[in-house]
Amino acid sequence: MNIFDVLSLIGGLALFLFGMNIMGDALEKRAGNQLKNILEKLTSNRFKGFLLGAGVTAIIQSSSATTVMVVGFC
Repeated sequence: MNIFDVLSLIGGLALFLFGMNIMGDALEKRAGNQLKNILEKLTSNRFKGFLLGAGVTAIIQSSSATTVMVVGFC
């Protein structure tokens, strides 16, 4: 692995994290309190929260995106 591979990896990771940040901010602005209230009802206990998280992750095929969405609403 040479320096260009390392720089490409770092650059790709930075772009990925930047995109996740932008997506989380946009989702929070767009959905706002309405989605937050719905999520609070759907995740009233840990088991339902686990099932919802697994379902969302399976649908969008990205655990990173799911994590960004969850952190954005906390």
